[in-house]
Amino acid sequence: MSTHDEERIKDLLQQALPPVDAEPVPERDLWPAVFRRLNTQAVAQPRSRWVWFDWALAAGLALVAVAFPASIPLLLYYL
Repeated sequence: MSTHDEERIKDLLQQALPPVDAEPVPERDLWPAVFRRLNTQAVAQPRSRWVWFDWALAAGLALVAVAFPASIPLLLYYL
């Protein structure tokens, strides 16, 4: 690649990408909106509800532990 090509690429990149400020500052504080959204979702949904899939996974885990007792340390490691 020649020097002319490098200069042309450099110029094109400078035109395409706007300069970045040294320390970008957000326009507004986002934490109040995050807290508000978390609070509305917590009210809208129940805290803890076990569905059939959770029970099936727990039963499968218990079945594996009973069928293969040597796997218990491995299962505890990954929990």
